[in-house]
Amino acid sequence: MKSIILREIKSFFGSPIGYLVIALFLLFNGLFLWVFEGEYNLLNSGFADMTPFFTIAPWILLFLIPAVTMRSFSDEKKQGTLELLLTKPISIWHIVLGKFFGAFSLIVLAILPTLLYVYVLHQLGYPVGNIDLGSTLGSYFGLLFLVAAYTAIGVCTSTLTENQIVAFILSVFGCFVFYFAFDGLATFFTAVESSLSFLGMGSHFRSMSRGVIDTRDVCYFLSLTYVFLSITVYQLNSVRA
Repeated sequence: MKSIILREIKSFFGSPIGYLVIALFLLFNGLFLWVFEGEYNLLNSGFADMTPFFTIAPWILLFLIPAVTMRSFSDEKKQGTLELLLTKPISIWHIVLGKFFGAFSLIVLAILPTLLYVYVLHQLGYPVGNIDLGSTLGSYFGLLFLVAAYTAIGVCTSTLTENQIVAFILSVFGCFVFYFAFDGLATFFTAVESSLSFLGMGSHFRSMSRGVIDTRDVCYFLSLTYVFLSITVYQLNSVRA
């Protein structure tokens, strides 16, 4: 599995994909948080608070993560190397996890530089250090689980087609449904509002953003990630059969 993870990371940075993903993530966040006027501008909010970043990050990652994962298995299918990969003396779970952690590692590398934002707000706070580190760390923790779920969805959809664009669209749609759609449906079906919201990633991510790590939220993200990775394994087993 380790060799597959390293192979994926090398392939990302052996082409413009890895650098482009990191640059675009930091560029969009930088523009919205520090340059553009509006509700997301950290300098104009009047508070040393990272909430705007964690509000727009799921939207940006909604497109960037599918752009990373769309080639995971669709490219293998297109190049005709998927069957060769499946014949190697390694379990399908290890192959899937290798692809998953390779993409996950790239997104984590893109997120790490945003810790500089926390330091800047820490210095700009009045008095210095007047920032809620508890909720900030909880939000970063939740963001990692969100990235894991998005990545699992993206890897799963890449097994459905050899066309990377189709895989990208399916992944964006899947991530959108699980993050935003359930909250939207909850506003229409008030009788089961809490149940519908619980099914979506948004409510669990917002819960973790308050700085309280609830085991229900952790179990939700881990379960969702496991379900989509299991579907991926099932899809590949059908190919091997």
